[in-house]
Amino acid sequence: MTQRPSPGAGWWRPDLHADRAPRLAARGRIVRAVRRLFEDDGFTEVETPILQVSPGNETHLHAFETTLFANDGTPSRLYLHTSPEFTCKKLIAAGERRLFTLARVFRNRERTDLHHPEFTMLEWYRAGAPYTALIDDCAALVAAAADAAGSERFVFRGRAADPRAGIERVTVAEAFRDLAGIDLLATLADPESPDRDGFAAAAASKGIRIAADDSWSDIFSRVMVERIEPFLGLGRPTALCDYPACEAALARRKPDAPRLSERFELYACGVELANGFGELTDPAEQRRRFEADMALKERIYGERHPIDEDFLAALSLMPETSGIALGIDRLVMLATGATRITDVLWAPVAEIGSPI
Repeated sequence: MTQRPSPGAGWWRPDLHADRAPRLAARGRIVRAVRRLFEDDGFTEVETPILQVSPGNETHLHAFETTLFANDGTPSRLYLHTSPEFTCKKLIAAGERRLFTLARVFRNRERTDLHHPEFTMLEWYRAGAPYTALIDDCAALVAAAADAAGSERFVFRGRAADPRAGIERVTVAEAFRDLAGIDLLATLADPESPDRDGFAAAAASKGIRIAADDSWSDIFSRVMVERIEPFLGLGRPTALCDYPACEAALARRKPDAPRLSERFELYACGVELANGFGELTDPAEQRRRFEADMALKERIYGERHPIDEDFLAALSLMPETSGIALGIDRLVMLATGATRITDVLWAPVAEIGSPI
């Protein structure tokens, strides 16, 4: 057995490339199948610029920064985008109604078996469609990926899922109740001020480690990682639906349940594949959320990203729309049985460098 390289090291050696070649060939077939699927459904493929005035305004999202020099040498700060989302929504505001893009995106401080600093994101948007329509799209997509790879099932670290069995729908509240034994909705009686102490006590009673400075969101994330995510998408893919509104900065609230949002995440084999929304189109509310997230980011990390004023202006013209982002590399991993993301990348980002 050929010893596999550490990420970013020696991937170009012929013997190591030969080991990866079958999965890379499957990657090409999957990408072609994705394009056919959307084109056959009347979608337009778009291209989005990587350089942006804002890389996104999520608290825990870290971007790569660069400098643009004007012809006269005047410098301006820009960022490599963490998602093509802002541009895609501007295009919806401009008049596009069904679009998709396969974008190279960049996220700093992210390198694990399931994360890479540069990766391929598939995003698609449906104007005038409910966000639940995206779940149906996902069912067709994972089946098409399996067909393209010649896979009977998705596999990751001993967990398996049938990509052709359809998608089960589970609410976040149901998952917390059934998998963690926690009544999540009881902590959301006031959606503007979730019950942190009650949540902490409930989680601690189930053996979850809670730190004194953990916020409600910190506790939510810890329960998700430890008790929920590993058990989603087993047997068949799972759409985890109806996230708390405070955990969905870019999604609109559910009209019949304002404590919750029109957000779902797609899981298979315990791996998150996609994040979908009924998109928020209220620019004033979006600004409020961005500013709150950036204030929190500054408190935690000592930095903040600018707000894209052009994006907020476009929201006022944007019709009701549903949109979703899916990690192509992870989809290829599951379809080919790979155990780490670098096994399905043509060329990983180099790891070796001099400390700054």
